[in-house]
Amino acid sequence: AYTTYHATRKTTSIVKSALDPQSSAAGFKFPWRITYLSSPAETQRRSWVLGDGWAPFNGSDGTALLGQLDVAFLAVYAIGMYFSGHLGDRMNLRIFLTVGMIGTGLFTSLFGVGYWANIHSFYYFLMVQMVAGLFQSSGWPSVVAVVGNWFGKKKRGLIMGIWNAHTSIGNITGSLIASTLLSYGWGWSFVVPGLLIAFMGILVCLLLPVSPESVGADRQEEEDDDAVDSPKKKREGVTEPLLGSHTEMKENAVGFIEAWRIPGVAPFAFCLFFAKLVAYTFLYWLPYYISHTAIEGKYLSDETAGNLSTFFDVGGVLGGILAGHISDRLDARAITAATFMYCAIPALYFYRSYGHISLAMNIALMFICGMFVNGPYALITTAVSADLGTHSSLNGNSKALATVTAIIDGTGSVGAAIGPLLTGYISANSWSAVFTMLMAAALVAGLLLTRLVVAEVAARISETRSQGRSQSRSQEPELNV
Repeated sequence: AYTTYHATRKTTSIVKSALDPQSSAAGFKFPWRITYLSSPAETQRRSWVLGDGWAPFNGSDGTALLGQLDVAFLAVYAIGMYFSGHLGDRMNLRIFLTVGMIGTGLFTSLFGVGYWANIHSFYYFLMVQMVAGLFQSSGWPSVVAVVGNWFGKKKRGLIMGIWNAHTSIGNITGSLIASTLLSYGWGWSFVVPGLLIAFMGILVCLLLPVSPESVGADRQEEEDDDAVDSPKKKREGVTEPLLGSHTEMKENAVGFIEAWRIPGVAPFAFCLFFAKLVAYTFLYWLPYYISHTAIEGKYLSDETAGNLSTFFDVGGVLGGILAGHISDRLDARAITAATFMYCAIPALYFYRSYGHISLAMNIALMFICGMFVNGPYALITTAVSADLGTHSSLNGNSKALATVTAIIDGTGSVGAAIGPLLTGYISANSWSAVFTMLMAAALVAGLLLTRLVVAEVAARISETRSQGRSQSRSQEPELNV
């Protein structure tokens, strides 16, 4: 489900080159050919003539208008996230997710319909993007809540780390679909992903079990150390129909303010603000940065730069899995997230300082950046959100997962909107200043978790000491003999 959300979200960045030929394409295209230019401006001189593209985006302010679409989408997405989490804990998640996916598909397609309807009003595209952002905000709280319902805390980090690969897969899939269809008319690049997510929404409505109880399974108790962290079936088969009503669930949903007060929610939410600021700056600006940076004294074409930037996503997949696995083994989410953010600082510095030496060096350092930047981002938006949504302070109430997830990711999405916006202004003067901003954001993200890190370290030390005492007691009878 969320792969299709990301596929529709990625479409706009690919079609920018058709709407405004002065914009650089950021798509993953086959076959992959490395092509060079003598300078970054050569593409503009070669292919851009004022009046090409699609009005109103083909004027001198076309890039600014496209940037406004991005900011409007992310702003509505961030605000809508808070409301979506509130609704998600009070509605059937299967129905809520279905409405969000079909609505996203409809308004993504309506953007593409502007191609055949010959629409040139900026406000039409702006409103369509804003409503699409509102429907998109329903996705993340819903899917995290569903997955969080099915898996216990012991292996949740690893499972969700692997599952979170859908973000990168969705980005690459969306790029492939949009790039392939662009030659048939840019409208198809919106309509086909829109129809795809709507179709997946129908499948979700028909097939998705939102919790173990919805199919007659019994949720495994967390205290049972010897048990596998997966739901047990009552008897051997499913005892209730999937599409039936669930009248036995009497839990009251947790309020917005009450969810903020859950220990750990605020620090992780503000940490994600800065972590997502870094991640989304790379998402929106990395292809542009690569094409405007001389590698081995040569400039890459826009197409090659877009292809190359996908190594950041590949590194992010590995980073998400590693962060989840390490946090499971250490039973320390804050320590893992903070460590990754601190490691991202030298990774960003080395990429800026040495990425131009060779293509291989650029790819390797970009991969490492993706691993350390997206690792904690993936961990916080998945396993951490699910953990806090089932926190012990809730006394077993499971009606907080979507709200907590929305608070954390919604706060992070505000950073996701601010980062690319600031980069647009700062990069005009200096890319070194942009990387300084990103390193500072990574540092602040790590520092915001300091109190939780100290608490986890103290808990590990206390646990080690108690284990040492229990072992010494067990050896006492042998010493007496």
